[in-house]
This record gives sequence, structure tokens and C-alpha cells, in this order.
Amino acid sequence: MSEQGVLRIGELSRRVGVSPELLRAWERRYGLLCPTRSQGGFRLYSTTDEQRVRRMLALQQQGLSPAVAAQTVADEADTADTADVAADALRQALAEALDRFDEAAANRAFDRALGTLSLDTLLREIVLDYLTDLGERWSAGQATVAQEHFATNVLRGRLLGLARDWGQGGGPLTVLACPPGELHDLGLICFGLALRAYGWRIAFLGADTPVDTLKHAADSLRPDLVVLTATVAQRLSQIQSELREVSGSTRLALAGAGASEALAASIGAELLDGDPVTQAARIVAAR
Repeated sequence: MSEQGVLRIGELSRRVGVSPELLRAWERRYGLLCPTRSQGGFRLYSTTDEQRVRRMLALQQQGLSPAVAAQTVADEADTADTADVAADALRQALAEALDRFDEAAANRAFDRALGTLSLDTLLREIVLDYLTDLGERWSAGQATVAQEHFATNVLRGRLLGLARDWGQGGGPLTVLACPPGELHDLGLICFGLALRAYGWRIAFLGADTPVDTLKHAADSLRPDLVVLTATVAQRLSQIQSELREVSGSTRLALAGAGASEALAASIGAELLDGDPVTQAARIVAAR
């Protein structure tokens, strides 16, 4: 995440659902936000500021007072600065093991990350950053199809291991699925794990979910949220009418490279356009 300020306070307010007056109060009282100044003297806020606000909202929803929530956010930021160095080394160790098809070494690196880092950091700084790098290397011809398949299957197994019993409990329920033809579900699993950390229950339908199956799940489970993710726009656009039916009865969100604001608006859905961990916090804050 860039620390360069890019958001005026009005845009930050719109994104997080907090009034500009309250944002200024949190900045003044708790030092929650760290804006820079434009040449014209306007405060400009970074995506890190946005993350801090979303995290504070989530903590308040859990019952913490504003002062305690703000201190918790500050403490987590201090911990994250130290964890960044460890995360870089662990991500490199994981990448090297996966590239040479060494599953045992990859599992050891994942175990070290799991024991050292918070879940958010594990998902964002290890898994998602690695997958982004792998995708870029694959596109550039620097990683083979075999390496991509091996790595994603190893990581998928580990993530689903963390997801055991994620449908249990009494929290809000979300249904997670990929539309027909979509096989990439690792980002969706990361989203589910991050949402589960806030007490949500997960009904995971996974990759290549038939539309009728999705509609039946939405009708029978009556979830608080349905999320679909796709890497290609056509996989969502070709089932617009069915998705419009789903959005008529439950909250629906679209995510992934194949989702767009225009497509989401056309079917009455919302767009989740950031990384899965941040978007999970956004969902919790907006509830």
C-alpha cells in the first residue's frame, strides 16, 4: 500500500461511510490518520489511512470504545512494521520452495508464517502478494504452468485447512462462489478467512458453481451476503439476469478482475474492488 496521499477527505468519507467531521475528530484526538498536503494546502489521505479507519470501525463494532479502538489500531501498526521484515523473508522462502516443487519446504515456510504473523498479514503479505507476483511472472513467461498449478494447489490446501468449521457459529452468513467456468478461488478463500475472523459464518460453494446451485443456496440459506468472484468479465455478464434475481432477495457483491462498477450497478450488486482482506473489513464496517 502506498503511503502517498491520494484521497481528499470527502472521497475518504464516501469510501468508509464516516462523516468528514468525525474523521477530523479521530485525526485530532487519536492521531488515527496521517494526511499529507497538496500544493494547494488540502489534506490528502492514503489507502493506509483508509485501512486504519475501516479497522477502527470493525473494532468499535466488536464493542471497543473509540479511544481503545484507536490505540489498538496504533499498536497493530507498530507490530506490522516489525512484521514486514519477517513477512518478506517468509514470502521469499515460500516462493523459492514452491518454484522448485518442494512441498515439504513450502509447508514449513507456511507454518512459520502462520506461527509468526497475524492472519491478516499472512493472507495479505504472504499469500496474496505471492499470488500476484506469480501471476505477473506467469504472464511474462518467467513461471511455468506446472509451477502455477503446483503452487496454487499447495496454497489452496493450506488455506482450506484454516477454514475448517468456518460455517459454524451464530454470526452473519455469507455464501461464497465462483460463476460457471471460473476456476480461480484462492482470493475468495482469503476473503472468507478474513471475514470469518470477524465472526461471520461461511458457506463456500467454490469454483465453477452452476447458477441454479447458487440461486438455490441463496433461497434456502437466506444469507446476509452472497459474493461472486471472477477473473473474466464474461463469466459474470453472461448470467446477469440470474444474478439480478439473487440481488432482488439478498445482498450481492461482485469481486475480482472480471467485476466492474458498471456491471455491479446493472444487476443491483455492489463492487468489492480492493484486496480481499481489506474488503472483508469493509463488509463488516458497513453492516
